[in-house]
Amino acid sequence: MNVLDIHAILEHLPHRYPMLLVDRVLELEKGKRILALKNVTINEPFFAGHFPHHPVMPGVLQIEALAQAAGILSFQTMGRISDGGSVYYFVGIDGARFKRPVVPGDQLKLEVEIVRIARSIWKYSGRATVDGQITAEAELMCTLREIAAPVSPQGRRAAAAVAAVAVGSAPATDGEHAERAHVAGSGTA
Repeated sequence: MNVLDIHAILEHLPHRYPMLLVDRVLELEKGKRILALKNVTINEPFFAGHFPHHPVMPGVLQIEALAQAAGILSFQTMGRISDGGSVYYFVGIDGARFKRPVVPGDQLKLEVEIVRIARSIWKYSGRATVDGQITAEAELMCTLREIAAPVSPQGRRAAAAVAAVAVGSAPATDGEHAERAHVAGSGTA
């Protein structure tokens, strides 16, 4: 059984604060199950508005935390880490039920089991608990999709410069783009 700290979790999930909802993996059996932990504190940004007079963790974020635990389990099962060339998407949630409020100070345990893998769709059974009491449960479906790696603005400018040299013209600067947009918008040439 694997135990993962926050550094390993960051390698397996693309999420970052404030959307990272897994703090530690307590148990992990590749291809079978994961038990992860979310420490719920009053500093969570959602408590400012949900609800200021009675802070409660939104149920949809409990489901998201289960999905993130499922993502870690899947990446570990596949022997992969999260990278800029792929995204792990939710594709379905069935039978979601919310049984008990989650409040600041709670330790939310995230239990997820792989039910089946069919083609590229992974189906899981998930249950969130606090002190042994179920707070949320659902069946989750996710898929891993390969995507084009993101390109930074600097990378786009460099690619434009290379393309311009190839065709024999200099690329426009940001100021020239703004001037062209201004002229085009004014109706004058």
